[in-house]
Amino acid sequence: MKIKILVAAHKQFPMPTDSELYLPILVGSTYNYKPEIDFQRDDIGENISAKNPNYNELTAIYWAWKNLSDVDAVGLVHYRRLFSHGGTRSLNNVVNRDDVESLLENTDVIVPKKRHYYIESNYTHYIHAHHALPLEKTRSVLEEKYPDYVSSFDMQMKKHSAHMFNMFIMKKMYFDQYCEWLFSVLKDLESRIDISEYSTQEARVFGYVSELLLDVWMDANHIQYREMQWQQMGDRKLVLKAFNFLKRKFSPSSEKQSHF
Repeated sequence: MKIKILVAAHKQFPMPTDSELYLPILVGSTYNYKPEIDFQRDDIGENISAKNPNYNELTAIYWAWKNLSDVDAVGLVHYRRLFSHGGTRSLNNVVNRDDVESLLENTDVIVPKKRHYYIESNYTHYIHAHHALPLEKTRSVLEEKYPDYVSSFDMQMKKHSAHMFNMFIMKKMYFDQYCEWLFSVLKDLESRIDISEYSTQEARVFGYVSELLLDVWMDANHIQYREMQWQQMGDRKLVLKAFNFLKRKFSPSSEKQSHF
């Protein structure tokens, strides 16, 4: 089985040693490319590299969809967040080809273990960190273009856990189907929201929304999946993210909450 797991990065960083399995990809290469970074660029071939400030790691997923053909499965992880055996936070503990092939023998999609929000729903967690309007407009897109997905969307918004980070490994057929749907939804969403006044952080909105759409797609299509452990390479960033989330959560918000 030929498997490619893209490792999204925006700068030079240590990578897993199995270059047959792992493919480091420089996201936003339109802006970030430097000759000394010997990663696959996401601005080669058919691409949306220029959308990276708004689409995050999705520019790597799009590149793989349009440019990787001779593969049986495609995955995406991050330079600091990878599927792992657990234990020491080390590249020596990342999953290998045998691990992936073994799981894909009995399932179609591999996702990271769920992230749980015990005191919040997926929806309230999102709007405490980001603008609510993009999620409302996403539902409108589904109502008009993909009505069979609306019940799955509503259910996912009410849940208290989700498979996050846009991390996965999929058999190629399912990867193509997912990308066809995902980028269609996001293209329509782009036309319905004005992000010109969003902060640099909030302008990454399409990447944020897409994190919640993976479970919607899997549920609506009755996709068989298996969960896998993942690890953050380095703790400082996790602590900072947790602090920033709590700061946002308990700050006054002008956003009006919806029915989710």
